[in-house]
Amino acid sequence: MRRGSSTPRGGTTRRRPSTGRRRLTKLLVLALSALFFAPLTAGRASASVPLDELAVTTTQLAQGLQRPTGITAPDDGTGRLFILEKAGDVRVYDPEDGLLPDPLLDIKDKVDESDNERGLLGIVPAPDFARSQVLYLAYTALPDGADTLARYSLKDDSLEVLLSQDHHENTNHNAGQLAFGPDGDLYWSLGDGGSADDPPNNAQNLNTLLGKILRIDVSRACGDLPYCVPDDNPFVGVANARPEIWVYGVRNPWRFSFDDDGSLWIGDVGQGSQEEVDHLTPDQGGANLGWSCREGTGSHLPDRCDDGTEFTEPVFTYRTSNQGCSVIGGYVYHGAEFGDLADGTYLASDYCSSTAWAIRQNADGSYTTGTLGTLPTQVTAFGEGADGELYMVNDLPGQLHRINFERTATTR
Repeated sequence: MRRGSSTPRGGTTRRRPSTGRRRLTKLLVLALSALFFAPLTAGRASASVPLDELAVTTTQLAQGLQRPTGITAPDDGTGRLFILEKAGDVRVYDPEDGLLPDPLLDIKDKVDESDNERGLLGIVPAPDFARSQVLYLAYTALPDGADTLARYSLKDDSLEVLLSQDHHENTNHNAGQLAFGPDGDLYWSLGDGGSADDPPNNAQNLNTLLGKILRIDVSRACGDLPYCVPDDNPFVGVANARPEIWVYGVRNPWRFSFDDDGSLWIGDVGQGSQEEVDHLTPDQGGANLGWSCREGTGSHLPDRCDDGTEFTEPVFTYRTSNQGCSVIGGYVYHGAEFGDLADGTYLASDYCSSTAWAIRQNADGSYTTGTLGTLPTQVTAFGEGADGELYMVNDLPGQLHRINFERTATTR
């Protein structure tokens, strides 16, 4: 593990993050209810139309992006979107002026983009971004491609490395999603280290950060670390386990997101059998999602896990190489414009098929799934605006699109 030199932390006081002022009251209520750790089977009611009567369309907002890999939105009243480019730039889309010609920041001199899956991979504004002007970035770093989490201050263009994981043996499976949870902690996904079948069995090894989703408190420092590990992380005090780990047994969780109820939706890229989407409640820290003992809902390398190992099953899978090649996890829609149609609908896609996959959790805890059409080719990431509306970027076309929903003629 490596750390960078100390720089000011931008006043990132520990508090509940906001993804839009419209959510604040809802999050406060849900935070109280989460104390009772309601099980996933409680479900969530939705006023949306049936999935077989719903379709998705897109509106292109911008083009000319260079291999975009992510989208985020600062909750600062500007309506802007920040868009990652693989080589190391963060671009700005302004609702009035479109895609601005100059990048918000440029860290190309820090980023190793030498392979298709390396580059600038994740971004999230600090919860107090409007005041602090601090961003958190995930990237593969020069010179050796280490998976790296850093804090960037727009006030003085300073970059502070917070946490680094060696990833030199293979160039693929870097994941890189970043998000603040409703608990105010920062979550970061890392792939299993690459190659096929996770040769070192990293995803099941609690003594490495590879093949995990981490949870850390970046609002303060503890000892020699420029962050703190929350006391209630599942592996705090466990021998031969990294305390930063929140979830393990993932292959390449390229994109995950939090719903308004604090639950975590994870799109984990499969190897050759199944792509999967997982859904975890806030009290499921420590969950083992199975890789590489399992892939999706099936057995893969069963000898990798002891008899009796407990796994958390995915809520949705589809066949790799038949229905796609790489799941792109998305968001649950809670925007206002299409709320009567799609509220509570989780939208995901696939890099190869561009299928618009939809998942809803029902009131009884079960799930309804369906397809809502096809999105523009080579989707790489979804993003959520501060107002709850959804966006997507696609790869080699280099475009930004807004997601729209519409009701189709009933099939009954």
